[in-house]
Amino acid sequence: MNGILPLYKPRGMTSHDCDAQLRHLFHTRRVGHGGTLDPNVDGVLPICIGTATKVVDYLVASGKTYRGEVTLGFATTTEDLDGEVVTTTPLATAFSAAEIDQQLAAFIGSITQIPPMFSAVKVKGRRLYDYARAGETVERPHRQVTITTFKRLSEPEFDRAAGTEKFRFEVSCSKGTYVRTLAVDLGRKLGVAAVMSALTRVQSGGFTLADTVDLDTVAQLAASGKIMTVLRPLESALSDYPQVELTSEQWDKVQHGAFLPRAELTALNEVIALVYAGKIKALYRPHSEYPHLFQPEKMFLAND
Repeated sequence: MNGILPLYKPRGMTSHDCDAQLRHLFHTRRVGHGGTLDPNVDGVLPICIGTATKVVDYLVASGKTYRGEVTLGFATTTEDLDGEVVTTTPLATAFSAAEIDQQLAAFIGSITQIPPMFSAVKVKGRRLYDYARAGETVERPHRQVTITTFKRLSEPEFDRAAGTEKFRFEVSCSKGTYVRTLAVDLGRKLGVAAVMSALTRVQSGGFTLADTVDLDTVAQLAASGKIMTVLRPLESALSDYPQVELTSEQWDKVQHGAFLPRAELTALNEVIALVYAGKIKALYRPHSEYPHLFQPEKMFLAND
């Protein structure tokens, strides 16, 4: 069994929990997800099965879109509602929509983030959450991420009694972005504590919520022998790459990992997808030393 399953991950499960269930269901160890979701986040989780596991890295590297909620007025240890409240800054008056929008816009572009302590980032061989659970602190790495969209989706709701204000948002971002941290940093720009109070991933690897199926449906389809009706081909993860059709002679060379002359393939100076018999068989890129040649980057010879 080979293909990509656009799974709907529910809240309360880890991404690895989903992998484990599908390994058991499909009786294969060749299962891997393309972009981890935190347990309290639901939404699109592409799962690669069989030969499609070769494109996991490409799914992970793809941009993601999330919709969620920010609450202003308090902060937690985990930057979401799973943690303990550590700071409160009760709001006496509400921020206007214009004030919030101005600060949201300031995040667009390339920004620097510091991952939260409760995250899977490794420092000196240990996960940050291991340090956090042990009550230890450690210097965290800075990382560059790109935010392409960060906008408000709802009118701000001010709760005078609680001293909080919340609103829904949408963000499109690059690999490695911590949306929890965006919420906290937004509060910092506004001068108050903040927390991400809800989050759903609505797009990942070219798949949207409308494309997804839940685990119960997957189990039913597998039991009835219809699981292939929801599996997407490996090509779904590589749709952004220009495609070049191979001749039989070129295909023979590709099967042996040979370099190919640029003049036979393309005038483009970028990674291309080589197609034979309607299937992507390899990704080739310009050779680093010999610009007249293309060389293999990733092979999918078993993609039938």
